[in-house]
Amino acid sequence: MRADHYDDFAEAYARENESNLFNAHYELPAMLDLAGDVSGRRVLDVGCGAGALAQALRDRGALVTGLDASPAMAALARRRLGDDIDVVVADLADPLPFAAGEFDDAVASLVLHYLQDWSGPLAELRRVLEPGGRLLLSVNHSVIRPVVYPQEDYFATTAYTEDYTFDGRTAALTFWHRPLHAMTDAFSRAGFRISTVAEPPFSPRTPPELLPPDLGDRSAFLCFLFFVLEAR
Repeated sequence: MRADHYDDFAEAYARENESNLFNAHYELPAMLDLAGDVSGRRVLDVGCGAGALAQALRDRGALVTGLDASPAMAALARRRLGDDIDVVVADLADPLPFAAGEFDDAVASLVLHYLQDWSGPLAELRRVLEPGGRLLLSVNHSVIRPVVYPQEDYFATTAYTEDYTFDGRTAALTFWHRPLHAMTDAFSRAGFRISTVAEPPFSPRTPPELLPPDLGDRSAFLCFLFFVLEAR
């Protein structure tokens, strides 16, 4: 995927994410719960998009820097966040424009599953974190693709493309499926220790009309997989 791929539909994508079930009422609250008390912590928001998570972290007292590969997304984040948060246009596949140990935490919401190679990005995220710092990330759950398409090989790292509609515009997004062990092996090789693996519930404040009608009394559904990693 081109670094500027989201430029073509950035505003429509941002509007959709502000209110939909999976982003606004599931992934964002879960990331904030995992982050906990971030007051005074230097946080890098990798793939910050239009800045919703960065804003929430700032409101909780974090010192946030945003990063996104899409110039259009970065512009939306700057418009949302104002001048007190630096938003950098940079590709996670390249060396990051930050010093070693510059951050206490990094967050990567629904970012890594766009990348075929995790080794370079994870090594760079480890480099810019203080020893003992945290990387909080979410990715597409590794079991979903084989459940939906049982003929596919769960153990293979493979690309797949899906069409999404944002405000009437259709966009093709390409993801990389990875088995769980491939994820955890990549974390270890990059110098991280797994602190938490989470499959959290959706927010209890989710509007009922957004929930799947066959969910019943369940408070969770299969969607994303969350990790908290500690920089060794």
